[in-house]
Amino acid sequence: QVQLVESGGGSVQAGGSLRLSCAVSGYAYITDYMDVGWFRQAPGKEREGVASINRDGSTTYADSVKGRFSINKDNAKNTLYLQMNSLKPEDTAMYYCAATFSRYFPPSLQTRNYNYWGQGTQVTVSS
Repeated sequence: QVQLVESGGGSVQAGGSLRLSCAVSGYAYITDYMDVGWFRQAPGKEREGVASINRDGSTTYADSVKGRFSINKDNAKNTLYLQMNSLKPEDTAMYYCAATFSRYFPPSLQTRNYNYWGQGTQVTVSS
């Protein structure tokens, strides 16, 4: 059974940085065999894709975070990361990591393409 556990959320002022982590468990070196991504959901809004990385290391970013967020993974640690810089109040949301054994190129930001989800970690950016 694949499980994902996020950490690293918190409260920060605009312009600050946070680094989210997502521990993926279930198989050894699981991130070698899965596409993984970060998604977020603000109150009253639909869940949206933020960044994703496939098993080959290719990445996709939402336009709203390009140049500010960076996704990477450590296959040996089965951990996915999201480095968030120059944070804005509109980045405030619950952030989720997700994974799929399906293969997408470019990596997908569609929530329907991911079938394993974490519980989320809250990010709050104040102005």
